[in-house]
Amino acid sequence: MEQIIPILLAVVLIFIAWKVLKGIVKTVALVAILAAVAIWVFFGGGLA
Repeated sequence: MEQIIPILLAVVLIFIAWKVLKGIVKTVALVAILAAVAIWVFFGGGLA
């Protein structure tokens, strides 16, 4: 269940980045969001 929260958060952040950002900044932001969520989900979030 705790893996759902970062995924939902990522979807919201991706939506915001897609609408607000432009060009290379959008690409970098999307990659950073996806990388952070992948690390969170696969390595336990680091806060545990």
